[in-house]
Amino acid sequence: MTAGVPSDKHVVVIGGGVAGLVAALECARIGVRVTLVEAADRLGGCIRTEEVAGVAVDVGAESFATRGGTVRALIERLGLEEAVIAPNSAGAWLLFGDSAAPLPKAGILGIPSNPLADDVRAIIGWKGAWRAYLDRVRPVLTIGDERNLGALVEKRMGKAVLENLVAPVTNGVYSAEPSQLDVTRAAPGLNRALTVAGSLSGAVATLRDNVPAGSAVGGFRGGMTVLVEALRAALENYAVTVLTDTRAQAIEPLDGERWRVVTETSEGEGAETDADAVIVAVPEPVAVELLAPHVPAFSAHAAARPPAVDIVTLAIDSPELDAEPRGTGVLTARSANRVAKALTHSSAKWEWLAESIGAPHRHIVRVSFGTQGASSPLEGLDEGAVIDLARREASAMLGVSIAADQVVDAVRTSWAGTLPAAFSGQRERAAALRDAIAAVPGLDATGAWLAGTGLASVIPDATEAAGRVRHRIVAEALGAD
Repeated sequence: MTAGVPSDKHVVVIGGGVAGLVAALECARIGVRVTLVEAADRLGGCIRTEEVAGVAVDVGAESFATRGGTVRALIERLGLEEAVIAPNSAGAWLLFGDSAAPLPKAGILGIPSNPLADDVRAIIGWKGAWRAYLDRVRPVLTIGDERNLGALVEKRMGKAVLENLVAPVTNGVYSAEPSQLDVTRAAPGLNRALTVAGSLSGAVATLRDNVPAGSAVGGFRGGMTVLVEALRAALENYAVTVLTDTRAQAIEPLDGERWRVVTETSEGEGAETDADAVIVAVPEPVAVELLAPHVPAFSAHAAARPPAVDIVTLAIDSPELDAEPRGTGVLTARSANRVAKALTHSSAKWEWLAESIGAPHRHIVRVSFGTQGASSPLEGLDEGAVIDLARREASAMLGVSIAADQVVDAVRTSWAGTLPAAFSGQRERAAALRDAIAAVPGLDATGAWLAGTGLASVIPDATEAAGRVRHRIVAEALGAD
């Protein structure tokens, strides 16, 4: 216990995703009593595994970005270094029109560093390549002149690059069109590098040259729930009370800047828990419901409408897929006229997963649906129709005919997505809401809807939220002394 921190101080963390788990751990580390409340029957949030054909498969987040080192620092603290693995370096393919080709690797968000490179021309042709090459002779934009990623790419390199290279990547990564993304958030440093290099392709080359060698993403042998289980074990070591199947119904103010959290279990049992501070670490719709009565500024901000994302995971018996014909996965351009936005050949991407499959010629494939501003293409379909659609999309994207009887198992997972921090205006909106929450003593919030998607964004944000709560508790304890 940290000197000066009474053991009777109590923090309630609402939400058992990674943000909530990290926030709870950071508070417990100084000797504060912590209770974590999670509505679902398991911890992890968007990190989840399901059994598909007898194999545990990631059906949510499957990797983490290595940038910044914050994820690595947590991994080292939890002793998980030996569990970290890199994906297959073969990379993904792109489906465009009636063709498919490997996605060019020398780029950022699909923007090529060399428009005349063979792998770029294979997708946009000579005409598109020469139009993109005009970027090298166009006047240089000054820093900050263009915030819209789609407008910047089209102005500098033309529609072929925008529609057949950049849009498939942003839809796959952010579930958003390039025109919906802020350049300064989606590609930090790109505008400045453009001014220095004199061209967009030159700016991309400059940024890529400054990226350390090695894979930009990592995963865990056994899947991402390895991280969740390690965090759960760490909370146990600090005697954190973890309540699953327990939904926070309301947060009520008490005297002396303390709070009461009203909960109800899945069996209808109600309870009230008093706390010195509450950290809300749930998706935005639930966070708004809990915080709005106490944070007046919420009424001035329209609720975000993030994309609905569906992942259909298929177990397929197909000798033709043994050759990994489209690398580790496929992104789709609008010209391909596909319903799915992306496919991950999971057993080709992750060696540990391939090794865990006992049946010959069996493959695990994830087909993703859903983009910002569009209704789900799976809406209204029954389970059989969903599986059949995913099978047909997988056949087209992989270039391999997959018969209905070759699909031996399937799992559909639906996610309420989060607007990425790169979405135009989202960073400013999140900052305003965060400031409003911080103005209410004893309340704080964290999560992807404020920090941006991905562990590299969520983990440091949760650590900072816990730090603010810890600082207040320690300051009050020292003041009382």
